[in-house]
Order: sequence, then structure tokens, then C-alpha cells
Amino acid sequence: MTRIALDPLVADLDAESAALRAAGPLAEVELPGGVHCYAVTHHAEARRLLTDSRVVKDIDVWNAWQRGEIPMDWPLIGLVNPGRSMLTVDGSDHRRLRGLVAQALTVKRVERLRAGIEALTNASLDRLAAHPKGEPVDLKAEFAYPLPMNVISELMGVDASDHPRLKELFEKFFSTQTPPEEVPQMMADLGTLFTKIVDGKRANPGDDLTSALIAASEDGDHLTDEEIVNTLQLIIAAGHETTISLVVNVVEALQTHPEQRRRVLSGEVPWENVIEETLRWNTPTSHVLIRFATEDIEVGDRVLPKGEALIVSFGALGRDEQQYGPTAGEFDITRSPNRHIAFGHGPHVCPGAALSRLEAGVALPALYERFPDLELAVPASELRNKPIVTQNDLHELPVDLG
Repeated sequence: MTRIALDPLVADLDAESAALRAAGPLAEVELPGGVHCYAVTHHAEARRLLTDSRVVKDIDVWNAWQRGEIPMDWPLIGLVNPGRSMLTVDGSDHRRLRGLVAQALTVKRVERLRAGIEALTNASLDRLAAHPKGEPVDLKAEFAYPLPMNVISELMGVDASDHPRLKELFEKFFSTQTPPEEVPQMMADLGTLFTKIVDGKRANPGDDLTSALIAASEDGDHLTDEEIVNTLQLIIAAGHETTISLVVNVVEALQTHPEQRRRVLSGEVPWENVIEETLRWNTPTSHVLIRFATEDIEVGDRVLPKGEALIVSFGALGRDEQQYGPTAGEFDITRSPNRHIAFGHGPHVCPGAALSRLEAGVALPALYERFPDLELAVPASELRNKPIVTQNDLHELPVDLG
């Protein structure tokens, strides 16, 4: 099996995803830093593995971890070993840690946030409208970033004054270019910041999910301080990064497919279709790290060996022709059915999927209603990905508002 090295600079994600698909449903890959693992790259096999109890989140199962081959200053260590939370455990422990979060993020409860999301969206659009006429604006920094960060912070009870520091630390957390000597301090600083937030909520609880997690730990649900801090960090990280990329990717897709943009802006095709097709075709999450095999597992005509690590390559499986037919590589907002798994599948499916869909479903129609003549300020070929192997994330999205 040929080993495919994932590009730490993410120069051409489409080509890399195509190579992974061509390698078969189970590809042997090398993560930045020379770390070996396997990737599932086809839709059907991914669905099966994501519900297979032999594939677990316990890092102690990983042979390379047991052998001491994974350095603590590896730039991706925070994604592979982020501490104990619902992301890193299975079974009853996972259900216990996930329960409160899932209850807070049901479709019905998320819908109650709509009015607040609309108000935040309108405030962001007002700021965009005040931008000097004729000057390009970075839509990612000025629109796609503030909305999900404000929404998830309000949900978790994080003060806006912490946003600049969170942005700085998460930039390093996700990047493959963070110097190894800075990784331990970055991880420590994240822990310190989220511990401070939890301590503040313990002293002054509010109507937010962090306070609810603290209350649950005191009422007998037995969440440790580490679990509360790590859960807060996980939700903040995942709760804004995915939505930023989703909003940016929708705008990029519509601006590079003018006929489809016309159809959605005319009302011929609903925005829901646009969001779901973008989630499939240009998924916000390119690779999810990481699971481990407790025994040899057959995947197609290959075997995921016991003790080896597995990543899920959503960027590859989202364009799997075996699932979506010969037009899998095309952006088509009329595609039906469109049963993608961009938010995962099985017990660890993203609990924030409904919130991300709602934010995009509010923000994108409002953006185009306010600025129907919006255009890219640079050719699409000049847009560049950030060096993040897990997120399909642009450096910036310069646009002319029209």
C-alpha cells in the first residue's frame, strides 16, 4: 500500500482528496511530523467504521503512543490527545459526558437562539455596510468569524474580552506550522484560560452551558474539573471553526458558480440545499483525528491493523462516486438525495450540527439580501488554504460588496 503524505500547507486539498479516494477505501497516510496512520476515504466504509465498537477513542490503544513515538511537542498533539472529554472516551463515559451538551443543542433548543443569531447577523452586516465604498473587505474576518464565535461564547458563557486571546491560541492549536517549541506553552495557556473561565462561572453562575456542566458535577453527574474544562474547550473550538469554514465555503462556491447563485437568489432553490451541498462538496472539516483499532478490522479488501490509528477523511469521502454517482465532483445545489456525513456519524456525531446549520441558514440569506452584487475581489485561483490539515479553511476571503 502506497503511503500518502498529507500536505501540511494544504496547497491543493482537492487533488489530495482525489489521491486518497483513488488509493481505496482505506489509505495509508503520513500526518505532518512523520506520524503514520490510516485514513478511511469512501463513504460506505466510513459509515461502518464510525459505528464499529472496535474503533475507539482511547489513545492508550495506539501502538505508536505506547512505544513513545508521539512527541508532546508535535503540532497536532492537542487534536490527538486533548484531555478527557466526550471527544476522547467511548461507551458509558461518552454518554455521560455528552448528555448535557446534547440536551443543550437539540434542534428545538437551538431554534430558540434564532432571534439572537439574527440580531448578531444584522449587526455584522451593518458594520460591513459602513466599510468604505470600493475597498475590498475580508468577509471571513469581518463576517464569518464574529458570528459563530459570539454565538458559541454566549451559549457557553465566555466573555467577549476573551475572544482575541482565544483567536490567537486557536490559530496555533490548529496549525501544522506552530513551532514545536511553542506547542507545550500554547497547550498550557489554553488550559489556563479555560480553567479561569470555569472558575469564574463556579463563583458567578449564569444561564449558560458551562454553568450547567458545573451544576451537574455538583448534583451527582460526577464531571471532574478536567472534564468540564476540556468540554468547554472542545465546544468553543468546534463550535466556531466549522461554521466559519461553512459560511466561507458557501460564498466561495456560489461566487464561482454564477448560474447556481442566480437560482438560489431568485428563490428557485432553497438555501438549505446550498448549505447541504457545500457541506458535502467542500466540507468544512477535511480530516478528523483520531481513532484506534482494538483488533484487526477488514475495510474493503484491506485491513486496519490492531493498535493502529485511523482518521476520517471527510474531504475525500464527500466526493465519493460510489455514493454520489458520476457527478460527485460537481457542485450541484439541486442534488437529491444528498445523504452526506459531513458532521460525522454514529455515537460521536457532532452535537452542534443543528446550531451550525442554523447560523449558516440565517447568515447567508441575510448577507446576499443586503449585498446581492457581492463579488470576489480576487480570482478564485488566488484564494489560499491555511496550513490546517483538519479544517478546510481559507486564509481570507476578500470580496467587493457591490
